Amino acid sequence: MRLICLLLIASSLASPADDWPQWFGPRHDGVWRETGILDKFPEGGPKVLWRTPIRRGYAGPAVAGKRVYLMDREVDRSANAKRESARTGAQAGKERLLCLEAASGKIVWEKSYDCAYTMSYPAGPRVTPLVEGERVYTLGAEGLLVCRATKDGRELWQHDFKERFQARTQTWGFAASPLIHGDLLICLAAGDGTTAVAFHKETGKEVWRALSAGQPGYCPPRIVKHAGRDLLIIWHPESVNALDPATGKRFWTIPWKIRFGLTIPMPQMIDEEHLFLSSFYNGSLLLRLKKNNGTPDIVYRTNKASERQTTHLHGIMNTMVLRDGHLFGACSYGQFRCMEALTGKRVWESLKPIALDGPTRWGTVFVTPHEDRYFLFTEKGDLAIARLSVNGYEEIDRAHVIEPNGADLRQRRIVWSHPAYAHKCVFIRNDTEVICLSLAKEN
Repeated sequence: MRLICLLLIASSLASPADDWPQWFGPRHDGVWRETGILDKFPEGGPKVLWRTPIRRGYAGPAVAGKRVYLMDREVDRSANAKRESARTGAQAGKERLLCLEAASGKIVWEKSYDCAYTMSYPAGPRVTPLVEGERVYTLGAEGLLVCRATKDGRELWQHDFKERFQARTQTWGFAASPLIHGDLLICLAAGDGTTAVAFHKETGKEVWRALSAGQPGYCPPRIVKHAGRDLLIIWHPESVNALDPATGKRFWTIPWKIRFGLTIPMPQMIDEEHLFLSSFYNGSLLLRLKKNNGTPDIVYRTNKASERQTTHLHGIMNTMVLRDGHLFGACSYGQFRCMEALTGKRVWESLKPIALDGPTRWGTVFVTPHEDRYFLFTEKGDLAIARLSVNGYEEIDRAHVIEPNGADLRQRRIVWSHPAYAHKCVFIRNDTEVICLSLAKEN
């Protein structure tokens, strides 16, 4: 009996890591912790378990229990819609939330609503659904926050940020994934005094609001641990801020004007006192936090805002990964770089991770740590397994797994969507399908 109890406890502790219920994984740190994962791909690449047709979008899938949740969008191409678009400049269409069976890809339910787009890159929603218990939360590209029942998609509550907070749609839409902390759902909304807003996750009632900025930016709110307490880091295009997540009280602000509002990669703690941030034009910022929550010291900050003449790390869509005191990730023109985190000194760079022929503007790869190696999903639709170290990039295996059928402003074919790693599989989407690939080690 004691053995059975121990096994049940071990199973319950391990089960959360089997899911990928939100942006950046179950612990919001981007790490995949499942065991029993293959060392190399089988001949011909990882086995495709299922494919399901979908519509366009950037939002990655979320996997919770036996379900996969995904957002997409369909453009209204009717004559009336085209006339209205010509008159208003808005592109008519519907955003949709899909719930699929994780084992088969079969659609369980779907919910859609009218949503005219006014932003650049209007392919579809940006934000990965967030699933907790019996609720799934979505944030559309035009600022509609909706809480639904996971069982059938029934709407429980909603807030339209543009109506509630007089917010404007920023250049690339609403893209910062909400964060659950205790009973709170914390969001970037925009507006005077409402750049960050917390709602009760069950009722949708507003609990607190904080900060003012011309636009909220695209970086999700993040909780970091410092000096024995939780700090809520809100990085918008005018400053980096630390708040009390329970009340919204501001502890400190570091002004940092970000060109074109490109606050995207997640802030991350390097050790117990250093916080690192990176942006496409503005480069890197390293802060030394203080135990009394006083204003941090700036350890280093990139002096020149340029995506071409760079000195540190200039991330665009990927959050850098940390290993042995070094940061790794793709910079502004796809150069995958290694940098000493505490000094800002670059160690090496390579174009191999994205398999680029030369420096390529906005070159993107999403890097996910797993045990002593990394899974890299590239904008070309490749999945690679590699080791990263101060000595360089060591590729173990690579397979082409999905077609890059999206396009950037220069009409490069790309897929810019973070995959979900769960159930010993990887779930990946492009603009026409979502697929499930087995990454389980064969017995």
